Amino acid sequence: MYAIIQSGGKQHRVSIGERLKVELLKGETGESLDITEVLMVVDGDKITIGAPSVGGAKVTAEVLGHGRGDKVRIVKHRRRKHYHKEQGHRQWYTELKITGITL
Repeated sequence: MYAIIQSGGKQHRVSIGERLKVELLKGETGESLDITEVLMVVDGDKITIGAPSVGGAKVTAEVLGHGRGDKVRIVKHRRRKHYHKEQGHRQWYTELKITGITL
């Protein structure tokens, strides 16, 4: 059994027991979260597709912690124009462990 969820503008394929990093969510470490933006649920041969989301479906996840991702360097350069700019960015994330998928 797996589900497709939407979190932070991105879609993730999740199954029970899986760990994943999503954009920062409110929640303390050890707390349980319910994700209701479920786009599709597959249970064996039974496929449920939402329009846009599946009504009554939810994915339960446990918050394992928060952190910051790897640094992404942004470099802008225009040749012969004396223009060079560098910038860095580290995105905050929340690590989740999927504990349940219900229809």
